[in-house]
Order: sequence, then C-alpha cells, then structure tokens
Amino acid sequence: MHELTFIVVGDGTETPQTVSIDQAVIAGWTGRDPVARDKHIAELEAVGIARPATTPIYYRCSARRLTTDEVIEVCGGDSSGEVEFVLIGWQGRMLVGLGSDHTDRKVESYNVTVSKQMCDKPMSPLLWQFDDVIGHWDQMILRSWAWFDGQRTLYQEGTLDAMLPVAELIERGFGKPGLPDGCAMFGGTFAAKGGIRPSVRFEYELEDPVLKRKLSHAYDVIVLPVRG
Repeated sequence: MHELTFIVVGDGTETPQTVSIDQAVIAGWTGRDPVARDKHIAELEAVGIARPATTPIYYRCSARRLTTDEVIEVCGGDSSGEVEFVLIGWQGRMLVGLGSDHTDRKVESYNVTVSKQMCDKPMSPLLWQFDDVIGHWDQMILRSWAWFDGQRTLYQEGTLDAMLPVAELIERGFGKPGLPDGCAMFGGTFAAKGGIRPSVRFEYELEDPVLKRKLSHAYDVIVLPVRG
C-alpha cells in the first residue's frame, strides 16, 4: 500500500486527503479517433517501439512509482514525460488528477511493460471530484511543455473528446464493477509535437474551461550516469 497526500478541491473547499493506492495502471492507446491513435502508434514505431497487442491496453505499474515530487532521477538520457489525466478510485467515488507517465524510451523499445517500472510518475498534488467535471469532460484540455536548450516548448495539447469516454475506458479495463478503490489509472496521452524526445524539465496541466480552473505540475529531470 502506497500513501500520498493530496488536496481535494470540491464544493468550494480544499480538503487535505491521504489516499492509499495499492495498484497503478497505465492505459495506453486510448484515442477515440483511430486516425489520431494510429499516428501515436506510428510515432512510437519511429523510435523502435512495437505496436501494442490491443488498443486500448492496460499496463500495471508499481504504485510506489507515483509521486508528487518536483524532481525525479532517471538512469541515462533516454526518458521523457507524457501528460495524462488520472482517475483514482477512493471510498466508492472517483477523483480526477493529473500525471506524467515518464517512461524510459530505450527500455520501451524492447519491453513496454518493463519500461513503465523504470521511472517515477509525477502527479499534481491537487485532485478534483469526478462528479464536478463529468458533465463537461470532453471540453477539458491537456497540455504539456518541455524544456530544450533553455527554451520552454509546447510539447502536447488536446481536448479529452479525443480520448475514449471515461465509462468505456474503465469498463474495458475493469469490467462492470468499475474502477476499484485504491486504484490510480493514467488515461492515455496525445502525440508529441515534433516527436518524442527527452527534456530537462517537464510542465503540464489539465484545464477546465467551464469551471475556469487548472490542475498543474512540473518537475525537473536529473539524469544519472549509466556505468555499463
């Protein structure tokens, strides 16, 4: 069991909540549009990553990889972030978060499941109530920026209407019972503008244009040397 403390925003209040997470799931290839989905698959194939066995696909990841830290350490210079919404089952309800599926691309080229274990998955310390946003879910916007050579560059951007509907995404991964308590599921991502590449800093957000608020987070990447 892995415990993280978040601030849950809802009903005009901000409530600290320690959430126990016993399983983390990284959903991949969750695009609603098969053309956009295949573009992301082609993007990964371009860097040597094989097509998934199914679409969508649900990878398990150690819950202890989830963190709200602002710095992560990685082995070698082949990893990069991906902005994703995160759904958390908690006490019979769902919470909405923001995360980065930071992944080692070199390892991903020969084993995607193993690659998901290689890097921490930074999350925003704020969560929203799912019931507060489900009515306008498709209008929400995911964005990320990566830093290259001292420049902040828009890296990903898209609205959630490009992703599978939440109910379908959950049912295909967990069946009729739905997302279990203590499970955090990353919901998929968008193709990177200019292609997948590592950066020294990653910034990302989930914008709610209806309630006029954002979840946001950022982290620096420290690259550890690989000595054989």
